[in-house]
Parts: sequence; C-alpha cells; structure tokens
Amino acid sequence: MPDKKTPPLNTPLTTAVRIRAAVPNPAVPAETVRLNKRMAELGLCSRREADDWIARGWVRVNGAPAVMGQPVAYDARIQIDREAEQQQRQQVTILINKPVGYVSGQAEDGHEPAVALVQPQNRWSECNSRMRWGFEQLRGLAPAGRLDIDSIGLLVLTQDGRVARQLIGEDSEMEKEYLVRVSYGAENINVESVFPPDQLALLCHGLSLDGKALRSAQVSWQNPEQLRFVLREGKKRQIRRMCEQVGLFVTGLKRVRIGRVNLGHLPVGQWRYLAPHEGF
Repeated sequence: MPDKKTPPLNTPLTTAVRIRAAVPNPAVPAETVRLNKRMAELGLCSRREADDWIARGWVRVNGAPAVMGQPVAYDARIQIDREAEQQQRQQVTILINKPVGYVSGQAEDGHEPAVALVQPQNRWSECNSRMRWGFEQLRGLAPAGRLDIDSIGLLVLTQDGRVARQLIGEDSEMEKEYLVRVSYGAENINVESVFPPDQLALLCHGLSLDGKALRSAQVSWQNPEQLRFVLREGKKRQIRRMCEQVGLFVTGLKRVRIGRVNLGHLPVGQWRYLAPHEGF
C-alpha cells in the first residue's frame, strides 16, 4: 500500500503541488546535479526561474524545503507549489515579424530592439488569443534566438524559460527555416543555373565556422535567385558567412519557421501571442 502522505509518482496531483521524479535504477550509481539544473532538465522551468522559486520557498525535495545551490540525485522527488504554476501561466510568448533595422536583443549603435515594437497598436488584428495586453508582459521579455539587424522574419520573445530552453538550449535540435535571396558573380543572372552543384553540397555539409564543423543543413533552390535553408543551430550571422565561403552574396534573408510555428501572414513590424495550443 502506498504511503497516504506520498502520492504515487504516476498519480496527478490536484491539491498543493506538482511532482517530477525519475524512477530509481539500482544498477546506476547515485550521482547528483544542482537542483536548478535538474528542474530545467525535467522541463519544469529555466534555471533562473528555479532559483527564484527556491528563494520564495516554492520548491521541496523529497518532502523537505529546497535550498539554493542544493545538489540532488537524479531520482529525487521534486515538488513545485501551485504559486509557481500560477506565476508560470501568466508568462507570455510573443511572435514578431522583425523588420530590417531592429536588433534582436539590447539596443546597440543607436538601433532599437525588436521588443520596442511590442505595443498594443502593433498587435496583429488577426491575433485570436484571449490574452489581454499589459505592460507587465514586457518585464523579462527576451529573445529566444537572434535575427540579424539586416534580416527580417520570425523572432520569438518570451518570459518563459521553458520556451527559451527549447529553442536555444545547449541540447536544442529545433529546426529553423529561412528564405535567402542571393547573387553570384555578374548581376541579372539566373544564379541556380550557374552555381556549381558541388558548392551547393558544401552548404548542406562540409563547412566550418570559428574552427568548428557545422551541423548538416538542408539547402535547396526555392527559385532561381532564392535558397531555402533549414538549420538546427544558430551561430552569429551563420547563413551569410556560409554563403560567403562558397562565393554567394546574401541580398535578403527572412526566417519563416521555427519548429512547427510558421511566420504565416503576420505583417512586418507586427506581433501576436503564441497560442496555448501551439508548440514548437
């Protein structure tokens, strides 16, 4: 019979807390990891969020109040108070079609950050979310991934550490799709017809940046002057630098998809909320 005070691991809780735990494996030596890292690995929150919850007394480990920096075993039972869940539900994720001339993160060199566009008047009229705009939604709203100042397209801004980890965490495998207009040699030529196939193959696999080999990519012709790139990483100005290595010059770059979320018909300079039923 299970202890009445300790809910079985597979039983959902409806009262005070949410529990995440791994089933112990006696064959595996007991190892420990910092509590905030373990909470992030379990998809409960980001490390920063975890530290905040621990400081507020919203986290328990094996029934005892958690402390900052605490090491825990991988099979530890981690309990999260409802207050943390309520706080998390209020966090927003916003999709914006970033225009040229805006930076993704902090303002730099006189250029405004994309978050400056997240104002009521720029909300897309076709955004069907029931979420109501409030200035508190700008607090902690940060880009989950970069988009160059001279590029346009889908940029994700989020308050939710789980979303950020999913998109830009060190173990992220999230696909990102781009449409890239290029030129090659003389102007007004059909680039696809003259660009060497072996160089296109190099774009797919075989290039390095900053001394490290790039992951394989999907690169194909969308039309005679435009390539379609699908990447699973995001080094600084990666596509432009890849193209330079094979003699191509990028004249326009637009991100149109991240995971399962498409830019769609979202107008340039406007934004919408990520709907609850959507997921990357």
